[in-house]
Amino acid sequence: MADNGTTSVVSELIDFLNASPTAFHAVDEAKRRLKTEGFEHLSEKEDWKLEAGKKYFFTRNYSTVVAFAIGKRYVAGNGFHIVGAHTDSPCLKVKPTSKVSKGGYLEVGVQTYGGGLWHTWFDRDLTIAGRVIVKEGKDASVCYSHKLVRVEEPIMRIPTLAIHLDRGVSEGFKVNTQSHLVPVLATLVKAELQKKVADTGNSKTALSTDGKNSNEKSTNDNRKHHSVLLELIASQACCEVDNVCDFELQLCDTQPSIIGGAMREFIFSGRLDNLCMSFCSLKALIDSTSSESALDDESGVRMLALFDHEEIGSNSAQGAGSPVMFDALSRITESFRSSDYKFLEKAVQKSFLVSADMAHALHPNYMDKHEENHQPRLHGGLVIKHNANQRYATNAVTSFIFREIAGKHNLPVQDFVVRNDMPCGSTIGPILASGVGIRTVDVGIPQLSMHSIREMCAVDDVSHAYKHFKAFYEEFTQLAEKISVDM
Repeated sequence: MADNGTTSVVSELIDFLNASPTAFHAVDEAKRRLKTEGFEHLSEKEDWKLEAGKKYFFTRNYSTVVAFAIGKRYVAGNGFHIVGAHTDSPCLKVKPTSKVSKGGYLEVGVQTYGGGLWHTWFDRDLTIAGRVIVKEGKDASVCYSHKLVRVEEPIMRIPTLAIHLDRGVSEGFKVNTQSHLVPVLATLVKAELQKKVADTGNSKTALSTDGKNSNEKSTNDNRKHHSVLLELIASQACCEVDNVCDFELQLCDTQPSIIGGAMREFIFSGRLDNLCMSFCSLKALIDSTSSESALDDESGVRMLALFDHEEIGSNSAQGAGSPVMFDALSRITESFRSSDYKFLEKAVQKSFLVSADMAHALHPNYMDKHEENHQPRLHGGLVIKHNANQRYATNAVTSFIFREIAGKHNLPVQDFVVRNDMPCGSTIGPILASGVGIRTVDVGIPQLSMHSIREMCAVDDVSHAYKHFKAFYEEFTQLAEKISVDM
């Protein structure tokens, strides 16, 4: 059973997961926690006036967040101690034109995002969440803002075909993501009945199927999306349907994240990859800088970077492949010195990145998928990922540094190498290591059911990861002074 410390950390993780159905919501929750703990919100559009001993953060696209605490002994050219993770997970996203009507059903067109186990999305109680661009004000004072929305109740489902109509399904469930993966929103007959009620004036909020009701004018969006869906979105955004200008929405499972197992040793949840690592690193940064004296002897910068779009290659304005990391390092360095890239280059060589992304735990029913000497176990601590072809950025130096911190605090660590006859995934680690030139170790909590709509990991490993990251933030400066490479 978990101790009180582990229980507290896991309880906070559950709250974080349940508050974060999308990358936008995850950043919003991170922002709330950072502001509560005294981190100042910066804008990339404005000049920065930074001070040693202070804490800051900024967001990009509201789906990536970078937070940092500057040591009181920091000077330009000193290193950055970074934990990087990502906010996105495989999901189904609503298409720009989503209106689908077939066989008397109203359906919603979706597109696949990332490499999901799409068969796990069938027969689940689904809803929608994301952000909406809303028109506000009137006439000359019109402005536009984005609002986060989330429909709590289940409103969609992707039903499987009965076995009586597909006897071959027992030989393998093959999903055609274009034709089979279309959620049912409503039936046409029920929507038409609602429309008739609205036409008689008996309901001001009754929904129609053609984008019109007693007080709604037709818009282009009404022709692109079912009015039932638009009314739900507008209700969540607290605006009229006509003021919904655009949106980015995705489907979400309505089943909450929970602690489970006969011994209450597991976490069952969607989006563990990679919100679990995002949370552990966020809490570690906050707690390592929470006391008044936490930064007194710190000569470096403690940083957290949670990126969007890792699941699709990180190639976006807010992904790890963008300049966002380099921009942050550069602006912090320049705030303490006139623009001179020699100082930034020195800082990069003194810096260290922990690329934190969930790892593959040994599966009891598929033992042959792991080689004998590299079988990460649940409760076994963070997994250090190795790949000779640099699909992971770990090397002997970075692995040693991470192990040394673990050893000092009696924290378990494990190793993972993919079988030679299997392809290897990757992370933001190699992207940032090659793009920024920073020393990197790839690590992650072991989990099962990766990229399923419901994943699982162990409660003890959440505590191990949090403690490991917190120790890294607090102790890397002293450890780095003892390591001699390239001399």
